[in-house]
Amino acid sequence: MNTLDIIVFFAYIIGIALFGGSFAKKNKTSASYTLGNQDIPSWVVTMSIFATFVSSISYLALPGNAFQSNWNALVFSLSLPIATLIAVKYFVPLYRKINSPSAYTFMEQRFGSWARIYVSVCYLLTQLMRIGTILYLLALTLNAITGWDIATIIIFTGIIVAVYSMLGGISAVLWTDAIQGIILIVGALVCIAFMFYSMPEGPMQVFTIANENDKFSLGSFDLNLSEPTFWVVLVYGVFINLQNFGIDQNYVQRYMVLKSDKEAQKSALIGGLIYLPISALFLFIGTSLFAYYNSADTLPEALQGLSKADRVFPHFIVNALPMGITGLLIASIFAAGMSTISTSFNSSSTVFLTDYYNKYFKQNISDKKRMQVLYIASAVISILGIGIAIAMINVKSALDAWWKLSSIFSGGMLGLFLLGIFTKKKNTTSAIIGMIAGILVILWLTLSEQIFGSDSIGASFHTYLTIVFGTMAIFLVGFLVSSFLKPKN
Repeated sequence: MNTLDIIVFFAYIIGIALFGGSFAKKNKTSASYTLGNQDIPSWVVTMSIFATFVSSISYLALPGNAFQSNWNALVFSLSLPIATLIAVKYFVPLYRKINSPSAYTFMEQRFGSWARIYVSVCYLLTQLMRIGTILYLLALTLNAITGWDIATIIIFTGIIVAVYSMLGGISAVLWTDAIQGIILIVGALVCIAFMFYSMPEGPMQVFTIANENDKFSLGSFDLNLSEPTFWVVLVYGVFINLQNFGIDQNYVQRYMVLKSDKEAQKSALIGGLIYLPISALFLFIGTSLFAYYNSADTLPEALQGLSKADRVFPHFIVNALPMGITGLLIASIFAAGMSTISTSFNSSSTVFLTDYYNKYFKQNISDKKRMQVLYIASAVISILGIGIAIAMINVKSALDAWWKLSSIFSGGMLGLFLLGIFTKKKNTTSAIIGMIAGILVILWLTLSEQIFGSDSIGASFHTYLTIVFGTMAIFLVGFLVSSFLKPKN
């Protein structure tokens, strides 16, 4: 990057940090740290929900996916209306009624303390992996663009986000998320406008080349469960998005920030639906990049090969865009990642205070002590996340295995919540048996190929279906067992 791009990039980073830190004067109590002061506009919460959903992975992977193949990934977004409507109808009113900063209080009310511990531990572990992964990918991208040291970028980014999210609490997280969401949308629009302007035969050439290469296809409509067909991706999207908008603390905490149930439901619905056109925008960037490079009949050697697809967008940003715009686009990539990380810092510390410290350590403590616990928990989580990101530089394969394991746990979380909401009997035994059955199904589908070979039944299902079958197993087994067991008072 040239000097102007570096100035634009660092001006953004410093500006966000200062703006987030400015909320420190409003962040004086544990309630304001976790749920704000009920003075945050609903549009800010809506944009924050959207920005939390969009990570730097989406910002880079979706254009790369469309460049390499087609718009099959859009089917995942088409499931959002289904998932968000279910979340708005059943989950949001439930959390508002319970009125707890933690999403997992419901689990204890429904099945006992073991369920609350299980889901909250699963959440914390997956958040640590999420923080580490996004920090690592951000550093990897900036390293490829600037040549700066990966470990230094990870530490710098982690500290900046941790400081402003700790100082300003949930208010800082929500407002900076909203700004970062707007920046990443503007950055994507600027990029598309530049490519339209640069096409030799005008903007319509993008659509001509794309149609000739079947780039707008949504994938096969066959009923083949071993391939990422339209139907497989759609069903997978419903379950994974229901997990996001229905049980993830990152989202549930935002539902609790607003004054009324109606505002919370509206923000959840719109915040989820915004991603549908924006994901199409990201995919269109990839399609436009394909047309852009094909119109010149020269694809840079650095981008040739299927494994290089994710590098196409960063390569274009650095080598094709004008000065200043490059800095803005790199800032927008960081915006996508920073919004997700700041959310994880705040929500994870909230879970630790609510689900563990207040319940198992000291219940009757001063609010000043609660604030200290929140600060310490945020600091510890940020350090662990930074450590995981640095570890990914050298031992990525081991962490990939752990990422799969955390996915197994998260599948169990969704099944338990669905069992708790859609069944009436309060029977702990049925929930435990259902959870064990679901985890066994998920383990079987995840490890079948490694243990039994590629011809095994488990290996014949696409990996997208793992969470689908696992969640259904927990719900169905738990429901059937509860039907035969006498409920406890």
